[in-house]
Amino acid sequence: MEKSPFLILVTGMPATGKTTFAQLLSERLSVPMASKDVIKERLYDTLGFRDRAGKVALARAAAELLYYFGERHLCVGQTVILENVFENSTKPGLQRLIDTYKCETLTVHFHADPVTLFHRFLERDRSPGRHRGHVVNSRYPETGGETLSLESRGVTPEGMERAMREKGVTDFSVGGREIRVDTTDFAKADTEAVVAEVRQWLDSGPPLFP
Repeated sequence: MEKSPFLILVTGMPATGKTTFAQLLSERLSVPMASKDVIKERLYDTLGFRDRAGKVALARAAAELLYYFGERHLCVGQTVILENVFENSTKPGLQRLIDTYKCETLTVHFHADPVTLFHRFLERDRSPGRHRGHVVNSRYPETGGETLSLESRGVTPEGMERAMREKGVTDFSVGGREIRVDTTDFAKADTEAVVAEVRQWLDSGPPLFP
């Protein structure tokens, strides 16, 4: 019996460990994966941007490339993992994939305590390993100037969480099965158990043609 393709979404607020988990899941299950942030980094390095509007345009392009990646796998019946901070504005693109390819969906949603997440976000942006295109807003490659931090802009943990909630990030859903993972303490987040649960879901998925 042929099975319908599966669309696995890994989402949640920034700095919750989404990308690391999506890569782990891809490796454990031998399933192709694409990350919007990683696509943006390639666009930053090849095209760059001169202002905030240019950076936003690259983010939109990255989203379209993410959907295209998903489409090319789903159209041949292949399971695929897409990782992003999915929100209300991303639902139409995802729903088009779901409706077109009749795929089963599983959303792995990462979340954490707002204060912990806020400080983790600050530390990540200060890290030398963080791609500078994510950190700066005015120009990349950089030509000098000051990078404004969340703190200098008056952003608080509560304000950050509220903004994510208003965009639909914290309760994002496109239906299907959902798994929520609390990464307030990474040491207590059993990602291997989540991988096992996803594997079981894939193995027991309903057939497309019974």
